[in-house]
Amino acid sequence: MKVSVGQFNPGGDVAENLAVMRRLAVSAQQDGSRLIVFPEESMFSVGRVDGDFVTAVDAHWTTFVRGVSHIAADSGIAVIAGGYESSGEERPYNTVVAVDDDGAILGTYRKLHLYDAFSYQESRKIKPGDKGICVVEIGGFKVGIMTCYDIRFPELARALALEGAELIAVSAAWFKGDHKVEHWETLLKARAIENTCWVAASGTSSDHCVGHSAILDPMGIPQDFLAEEAEGVATTDVTHKRVEEVREFLPVLLNRRFESNSVVVPAG
Repeated sequence: MKVSVGQFNPGGDVAENLAVMRRLAVSAQQDGSRLIVFPEESMFSVGRVDGDFVTAVDAHWTTFVRGVSHIAADSGIAVIAGGYESSGEERPYNTVVAVDDDGAILGTYRKLHLYDAFSYQESRKIKPGDKGICVVEIGGFKVGIMTCYDIRFPELARALALEGAELIAVSAAWFKGDHKVEHWETLLKARAIENTCWVAASGTSSDHCVGHSAILDPMGIPQDFLAEEAEGVATTDVTHKRVEEVREFLPVLLNRRFESNSVVVPAG
């Protein structure tokens, strides 16, 4: 199936962000895509929302999910996008929602690894995820979901692959900084190569985030990508055949000697 990543710069208004997502989803659908992946914070940017952040989350999460469902159903394309979900406490979850092309919710993933690095403390405002990993089925493909900083943790991508993921969808708002583009590109390649799966990564493009959305094949080779465009779509034909052929000559998932709990797997 054809898969797209949509890149844009979410502001503080949910309706305006949904309007951009709708425009990009329609463009992807016209290219024949069955799925589009949008960035982390597609709902709204934590730094640009008006008023109290938690109050805004409580008021708009349901509206955002409903809007994503309408976009998917109206355009006939599955959608994966990130927002903020109320936890019932002071800190909401950083959550990605996946909906099918009928607008039905397939699953949600609450970000496990919060960005407490490079002098930033995401955990001050956000609660860590408590639902574990998320793998959904879209167009006959098993799709695993990760969020931004998660890609620095190879065990999460491996857990998704062991759950059958052939495609890993990454929603991100990857901060700019020294060597940050190099880190982003290297980590996306590594997650694809070590798990012999496709990776479709959507990044926020802004003054503070790098953009550089991309789709990579199971050998880690970028098939289509964007740079720092303020708004755009990249699309690639993602196939089972490519996964199968790479896993045949590079059977790392079969050859591994460690389980996810770091216990050595006996030979034979």
